[in-house]
Amino acid sequence: MAMPISLSVTEHVADVRLDRADKMNALDPAMFAAIADAIATLADTAGLRAVVLSGEGSAFCAGLDMVSMASGLGVGPGGGQDLGARTHGDANIFQHIAWGWRTLAVPVIAAVHGVAFGGGFQIMAGADIRIAHPATRMSIMEIKWGLVPDMGGIALWRTLVRDDVLRELTYTGREFSGEEAARLGFVTRLADDPLTEAMALAREIAGKSPDAVRGAKLLYNFAADGDGPQILAHETEEQMALLGSVNQIEAVTANMEKRVPDFRG
Repeated sequence: MAMPISLSVTEHVADVRLDRADKMNALDPAMFAAIADAIATLADTAGLRAVVLSGEGSAFCAGLDMVSMASGLGVGPGGGQDLGARTHGDANIFQHIAWGWRTLAVPVIAAVHGVAFGGGFQIMAGADIRIAHPATRMSIMEIKWGLVPDMGGIALWRTLVRDDVLRELTYTGREFSGEEAARLGFVTRLADDPLTEAMALAREIAGKSPDAVRGAKLLYNFAADGDGPQILAHETEEQMALLGSVNQIEAVTANMEKRVPDFRG
């Protein structure tokens, strides 16, 4: 049986691809499990500095595979799924495959093309940075099935897009383009070849001090919920841990000597 996810790591950068191309990378039980396993693998990967997340074939992710839902993935009465179970920290399995990317210590860059509907749109939101083709079709689609977004999207979108815009798109399920998504704030930037752009950006990030990048991600994650004094305190803690460290000294030395830095870890 073909694996629904491919994962490789080259020069500190992980290349993760949703790989159900014949189903537009729609989410079935095997895909949920594979994404959760990939996140766990990456969390334990030594020397990792950045992750690129993309989809094989014609789409990033078309959302839930409704055939699989009808045959047992469904939730609610008779669905057999306990949404209340916090199986992955603060999240259930469905939330974890989107929120889990945010919990990784290193930056995650999503390269998005084709379609990103429903659950796929929420997975995209879990990335730190999102690069999309202008013609990508996107939708907060859950209202079509009489549901609310329940894969972490609301917790992730709140730092990206205005509340009233989120409400309109959630209440209607309206489809919009990557171009509009960039204007609204869902997408970081547009590219005709999102995967190539994402890989180039990941390699650039991998060339920076891994300690500083990890510290910056931790601070931005905290900023979504922390108040001013808490954020200031966390900034100070991170900076004190970095000052005088091996990689911080190497960053200064390499800049002074006008050479490429050789970071550890």
